[in-house]
Amino acid sequence: MTRVAASASMPTMGKVRKAPGGSAQHSKSTGHNSSKPQKKRNLGPPPPPQRGGVELVDPRVQEQLKTYDEALSLFHQQKFARAKQGLEEVLKGPSKELADRARVHLKIAEQRMKPTQEHNPRGAEDHYQRGVAMMNIGRWDEARESLDKARKAAPKADHIHYALAALDCLTGEADSALQNLKVAIQLRPENRYHARNDEDFAFLQEDPRFTELLYPEKDGFAG
Repeated sequence: MTRVAASASMPTMGKVRKAPGGSAQHSKSTGHNSSKPQKKRNLGPPPPPQRGGVELVDPRVQEQLKTYDEALSLFHQQKFARAKQGLEEVLKGPSKELADRARVHLKIAEQRMKPTQEHNPRGAEDHYQRGVAMMNIGRWDEARESLDKARKAAPKADHIHYALAALDCLTGEADSALQNLKVAIQLRPENRYHARNDEDFAFLQEDPRFTELLYPEKDGFAG
């Protein structure tokens, strides 16, 4: 009997590859979300106070500016002789800026004060300007002559009556001063407020008629 050798075929087993063990490690984050506080910028000291480009730190400059303001006020009131004195003081101060400004007004004041004999006034304004110039240098008679001519040429010009009132005060003529000032106020009521602060009318300060003219509201309350 012939043996038949039966060969049992066995499946071959391959090598089992191990999966890499261990859990994946997370990389450490080196970045930090918190930001460092920023340094404050050093802005330095605040700039010195100024007025019109002029530094006011130096007390001498402050005094120079005060003198300039006072002189400029006199200049606008056409009191050129007194304005000239103040402007000359400004030139001695430390601020070149103020000195330059004062020099400009000083030149104009000197021109306005100069009695020009060759100048022949023709109109009311010419007579008025000459009268004011004579007032500023204390030549009262010539001032009155010019202002009278100006008033005759322009009887409704309030500034001419106002100038005559100031001249009357400077020469001690109270009645005429009050009359001229009254007309100036009637023609232009704002002259009432100008006269309240005008040093040329100091002669009338104690006169009750002057108070009544400049402060009519007081009489209204008194009644």
